[in-house]
Order: sequence, then structure tokens, then C-alpha cells
Amino acid sequence: MDFRERLFELRRQTGLSQEELASLLGVTRQAVQKWEAGTSRPDMDNLVSLAEYFKVSLDYLVKGTEPTPPPAPTIVNNYYDGHPEHFHYEYKSKRTLFGIPLVHINLGRNRWARGIIAIGSIATGVVALGGVAFGLLTLGGVSIGLLLTLGAVSLGTVSIGGLAVGLLAWGGVALGWLAVGGVSLGVYAAGGVTVASKVAVGGAAAAQQLAIGVDAEGAQTILIPMEGLKDAALAEAHAAIDAACQGAPGFVTRLLKFFVWAEMT
Repeated sequence: MDFRERLFELRRQTGLSQEELASLLGVTRQAVQKWEAGTSRPDMDNLVSLAEYFKVSLDYLVKGTEPTPPPAPTIVNNYYDGHPEHFHYEYKSKRTLFGIPLVHINLGRNRWARGIIAIGSIATGVVALGGVAFGLLTLGGVSIGLLLTLGAVSLGTVSIGGLAVGLLAWGGVALGWLAVGGVSLGVYAAGGVTVASKVAVGGAAAAQQLAIGVDAEGAQTILIPMEGLKDAALAEAHAAIDAACQGAPGFVTRLLKFFVWAEMT
């Protein structure tokens, strides 16, 4: 379909005669007749008027095609009226992975950021930073992740926080396979007050297998006196840790031995 056919079809759909269309445009009926016959074409002003009247684009009217829409823009919103509770800043990258923005920053009260890298009051992403954070690597007041989590309350494979729960947990209160903290509970535990199923090292230590501490209780106990363990006693404690940690990674025995040394200083 060429221009003359499109013009005829648009005029027919609106129920206008050639004379009525000519009157609307301020041209003669013969001019409209020539446009539809293909013997002449309207000038730019008349093309614009035709497109506006029929509510179509110039591209469609002249070429029969619609313009290609521009790519989705990067969204950046920044709203602030001076009151802290009304602050809002948002950035969302136009690049995505599986339909998820590569970067989404959504700051403000109760704002949720969702992206590969997400930063917000609530953040969900591969890397998430927020008051409440969920992801692979997370940092937040409440932090839940698959690998590394840091937060006041954290839950993850490697968890560091005021309250830490994980395979490897380090915090004020720590629960994990290897737990280190002020109060720690695990298979292997080290800290101020420790409870473990295998080895506990701390000021107060309780374990089913080996407990080493100023106050210790377990199947095997080694008490640390006020003056600390001397050479032979220290070697005995290290040997007991090696025996109790058979099958555990080397860093576990090294960490427990470090805490035995720390209790002496």
C-alpha cells in the first residue's frame, strides 16, 4: 500500500468526502483528488495536518511504517522535601540479566531494591546491602545470604554479626559448625562462653569431647590457670586439639590453638 492508497483508506474510514477533507485542510477538492490519484503529493504542512487529523504518525502516512521506539531509559528518581522521612533516591540500570536490573539503588523509608547488585532499605540481590538484606553476599541490619553475610543479625554460610548463625559463625552470639563469639555454640566453638559437641575453647568451656578454659567441663578437660599454660602444658593442649579435630580442616585446629594462646595473655 502506497501513500495515495493509505490516504484514501484513512479518508474512507472517517467517512469524509474529498470535498470535506479539502475544506478541512484549506485546499481544493482537485488537490485531494490528485493526491489520491498519485499525480501529486501534499507539501510538508499538509502532510503534518493530515497526520494530526487522522491521528497517525508521519512515518505511517508517508512510508507505511511506525517509528522504532527508543530504548528504555535508565530510571533515576530523586525526591527530597527537606524532611528525612520523605527522602527518596532511586537508580535502576537499563542493562538487565534475566530481566533483573544489573544495579538497583532504592533509598528511602521502606524502599525495596531488587537487582543483581541491590542497595536499599530492603535489598534482594546477588550482592545485597540494606537494612534488611537477602542474597548471595549480604550486608545489612538483618542479613540473610547463601555465602557471606554481615549484619547485626546475620544468617549464612559464613556469618558475621551481633547474632550470627551459619556454617562458620562469628559474632556476639554465634551458632554454627564452627562458632566464634562472646557466646558461641557449635561442633567447634571458641570465645568467652562456649558450648560444643567436640571442642570448646574459652573462658568458660563445655564440650562432649574436649573442653579447654579457665572453667572447663567435658569428657576431657584442660584447665588454664591464671598464669597460663606453660610449654609442656601448652604442647599437651595443642596435641589434644589435634586429636579431637581429626578430619576437620586445618584452619579449625589453628583457630582453636590461637584461642588457647589468647586465653593465656
